[in-house]
Amino acid sequence: MSAVDVRPAPKWRAWVWAFVAAATGVLTGVVTFLVTGVVTLTSNVTRQVVTEADLGPRPVKIATEAMNVLLVGSDKRDGANARYGKFGGERTDTIILAHVSPKRDGALLISFPRDSLVKLPSCPARAGFPGQRAHIGMINESFNSGGIGCTWKTIENLTGIRIDHFVKVDFTGFKEMVNALGGVPICVPAPGIADKKALLTLSAGRHLLTGEQSLGYVRARYSLGDGSDIGRIQRQQMFLASMAKKAMSGETLTDPALLFDFLDAVTRSITTDPALSVGVMKDLALSAKGITAGQIRFVTTPWRYSLSSPGRVEWVQPQADRLFKMVASDTVARDLTTGEQKIPKSQVHVIVQNASGRASLGTIAAANLEQRGYHIVRVEQAPKFAAKTVVKYTPVGVARASRLFREIQQTTTSRIESGTTPRVVLALGGDWQGLKPPKTLDDIDSFDATHDTCG
Repeated sequence: MSAVDVRPAPKWRAWVWAFVAAATGVLTGVVTFLVTGVVTLTSNVTRQVVTEADLGPRPVKIATEAMNVLLVGSDKRDGANARYGKFGGERTDTIILAHVSPKRDGALLISFPRDSLVKLPSCPARAGFPGQRAHIGMINESFNSGGIGCTWKTIENLTGIRIDHFVKVDFTGFKEMVNALGGVPICVPAPGIADKKALLTLSAGRHLLTGEQSLGYVRARYSLGDGSDIGRIQRQQMFLASMAKKAMSGETLTDPALLFDFLDAVTRSITTDPALSVGVMKDLALSAKGITAGQIRFVTTPWRYSLSSPGRVEWVQPQADRLFKMVASDTVARDLTTGEQKIPKSQVHVIVQNASGRASLGTIAAANLEQRGYHIVRVEQAPKFAAKTVVKYTPVGVARASRLFREIQQTTTSRIESGTTPRVVLALGGDWQGLKPPKTLDDIDSFDATHDTCG
């Protein structure tokens, strides 16, 4: 790796769509500005070399025309950023892999929880970084120990996906991107936000956030939801979806000055490998100009809370490896074929009844469904044994039952005509064989950039 970056790289928290918009060319008319402003935009970008020696043995590129970009947010708090709390050195606690399809007709952003316990590879010491020995540790240790090259190597080793480029973004630049768009709309749940660490106070309801407010929103953790990093990742993804819609809106596309200001803010905010030039972004923009918000998908690596290391998470197998294989081979499903599949799994509320005769099976099945993204209402013991597994639903819950039914290895259904609840009951019988391995992205909890944070 080359010398340390020439620009500070403080904490980002939600810059990803800004890069995707520039790199995938979803903005109609972007080409004009990339051509006329290529000199300005090129001079904005900071470059950093990652060598083959840094990466070691690498995965084979299966989908050769696809583009895989490692996106990291660097956390370095000095100068004006000291107001968010000081610490020495530089670190990252957010890592995302952006996969752009070979035909440039879709993009998938995979978030890796920072608290993931994974197998970390060895990385040599570099200027400003002590190096890393091979061990089991948190995924974000790689950047602390070996910088972007070590993080690149770690993600390739863990996923088997060959990465083409990296982009590192600072949070000062992120604020400029949001401001260049004229703000990003989001919804704040009741009772609102009062987060001292994120330096943010917002009432419940709809807001058009400025850059500074947006940074606070995507940094907020303990004042929202369950206080976990997983919850924060979900909010970040929803923010990115809203930012994507704003970047792809007619308001942005038809305003030359606004469009160029946005791209200018993007390029001033990023550090990339030398091969990811503005010219490459321009060519990518030309080939991907027809992409829509519905073709930008967000997913979190399948996970569960660790039983051996409280406060940490582990990746769920075979779901995680299946996701990585789908991405590496570009067999990710992007088009939903029925209205039933459009229902988010989080809106499928399931009551698990254990009639299998196996004492702990209800809890295990509920945990597996939660890992797929379903909402578990409760787990209860059935009054008597049942040989067959049954999905019970009312006419109101037919679409939800259909989505659940297709993920179960062996089951039947029972429609209760007199019911009015959308909830679904999964009654586990003696024949319960678990869930089917995921075959498409629709088998893993995800959503696209048309998602409404107020929905």
